[in-house]
Amino acid sequence: QVQLVESGGGLVQAGGSLSISCAASGSIFNTFVVAWFRQAPGKERQYVGGVRWSTGNADYRDSVKGRFTISRDNVKNTVFLHMNNLKPEDTAVYYCAASRPYSGGSFYYGGEDNYDYWGRGTQVTVSS
Repeated sequence: QVQLVESGGGLVQAGGSLSISCAASGSIFNTFVVAWFRQAPGKERQYVGGVRWSTGNADYRDSVKGRFTISRDNVKNTVFLHMNNLKPEDTAVYYCAASRPYSGGSFYYGGEDNYDYWGRGTQVTVSS
């Protein structure tokens, strides 16, 4: 079992920066990928980016590449999402999710079905 708790959300002006974090507890060392998803009002939840727990290598959706950075501290069992040059369209509830252990083959970072554990989310609001 893995428990995830997001924190750090808030209100920021367009063009500003914000970092949010996801604190993990439980069997996080078995996790293959920890990812960030977001859901804006009235829209489907979408993949933002993910990090391989063992290596720290990260993957991002195109619309956040160059603006968002994901890092992880595997001593403190925490994953961070650093967001720069924020835009109003980044406004959403941001969720972190942890996948099951790697079982071989390709891994689709954006597939919600690949993630067994989810946090409750933290609100990020970008004002124009």
